Amino acid sequence: MTHFDDWRARSPFYNETHEALAMSVRRFVEREIAPFIDQWERDGELPRDLHRKAADAGILGLRYPEEYGGHSEGFDIFHGLILTEELAAVGAGGLGASLMTHGIGLPPVLALGREEQKRRIAPPVLAGEKIIALGITEPSGGSDVANLKTSAVRDGDDYIVNGTKMFITSGMRADWLTCAVRTGGPGAAGVSLLLIDMDAPGVSRTRLDKMGWRCSDTAAIYFQDVRVPAANLIGPENGGFIGIMRNFNSERLGMAMGCCAYARVCLAEAVDWAQQRETFGKTLVGHQAIRIKLAGMAQRIDATQAWVDLCAWQVKEGRDRPADFAMLKVQATQMLEHVAREAAQVLGGASYITGSKVERIYREVRVNAIGGGSEEIMLDLAGRQLFGGR
Repeated sequence: MTHFDDWRARSPFYNETHEALAMSVRRFVEREIAPFIDQWERDGELPRDLHRKAADAGILGLRYPEEYGGHSEGFDIFHGLILTEELAAVGAGGLGASLMTHGIGLPPVLALGREEQKRRIAPPVLAGEKIIALGITEPSGGSDVANLKTSAVRDGDDYIVNGTKMFITSGMRADWLTCAVRTGGPGAAGVSLLLIDMDAPGVSRTRLDKMGWRCSDTAAIYFQDVRVPAANLIGPENGGFIGIMRNFNSERLGMAMGCCAYARVCLAEAVDWAQQRETFGKTLVGHQAIRIKLAGMAQRIDATQAWVDLCAWQVKEGRDRPADFAMLKVQATQMLEHVAREAAQVLGGASYITGSKVERIYREVRVNAIGGGSEEIMLDLAGRQLFGGR
C-alpha cells in the first residue's frame, strides 16, 4: 500500500515526527479498531470505552492545551492531518466523525468560554470520560445557520430552551451539546452558544438511520422547556455566530483531508484487486483502460492533497482565508466522488457486496458533499468573499 504512505516522504510539510505519530496511531487502529469496525457498523455506534482508550493513546488530546489534559507541545497542524489519515485506514467515515466529535464540539468552549467552563468541560472530554457534540443544524435548514429557530429565553439565572436539532453526530451518546440558539433578534446577530447537559429534563433524542457513517450515532434532538443555567452561556450573549464560523474553517479542512485519505483507501483497494484479478488472459492492471483509471485517480488525489497541505501551511503561518476552505471542500468531495466511483468500476460486482472498503466509502460520499456546507453554498460563499455581491 505504498501510495497510502509515500506522499508524506516526498512532501516538505512532513518530517520524522509526523511519521512517528502515524506509526503510533496505526498500531492503535490495528489493535483497537480494525478487528471490530464491522461489528460497530452493524451496532450503529462506537463503544464508549473506545474514547477512553483513544485518550490513553494520546489521540483525543492531540493539539489541545496541556493545561486541560491535551498534548500540544511539539505538535503542529500537520500532525492533526496525520491523525485523520490513519483513522481512515479502516474505510469507515463514521469512526473519525464520532470518535473525534469533540473536534467540533469543544473548540467553541476553548475559544470563547470562561476559564471555569474550560476547566470543567475540557479535561473529562479529553480523557474520554465525557462526549461533547455540536448542535447547529435544524429541520428547517442546514447551511443557513444565521436563521436557526431554536430559542433560548432568559428566565432569572436560567435560559429556557425550545426547539429541535437535526443530524447531530454522536447525538445519542453525547453528555454535552454545544448548541446554537437564538437569544436575540433575527439573523446572525441574535445567535448564542449554550452548553446543554443532555440529561437535563425536557431533552429527548431519536436515533436516525443513515446511508453511511453507520458506526457513528446520529440523532434528532428535541428541547421542550429545558432549563439551562445562564452560567453555561459560551461567550457573550448574541455573540455565538463568530464561534460557529471559525469552527467551520477547521471542520472543512479536516473534511478535505478525510476525503484525500478515504480516496487513497479506495485507490489502494482498487490497485490490489487489479493486480490479482484476471480477465481475458491477463490481470486487470494489464489492461490500458484500467491503468488509465488508476492513474486518473492518483492524479486527482495528489492534486487535492497538495491544496490541503497548502491551506494547512497557510493556517500555520496565519495567511489563511475562508474562501480557500470553502473551495477546497468542494474540490475534495468531488474528487472523492470520482475516485470512489472509479474504484467501484475496477472492483466491478465485488464493490456492490457489503464487505469491501470501497462499498462503504462509496455510500459515504454524499455526507461529505453535504455536511459542513453543501457544494453550492460553499462556492457561493467563496464567490461572495472573492468577487463581492450580496
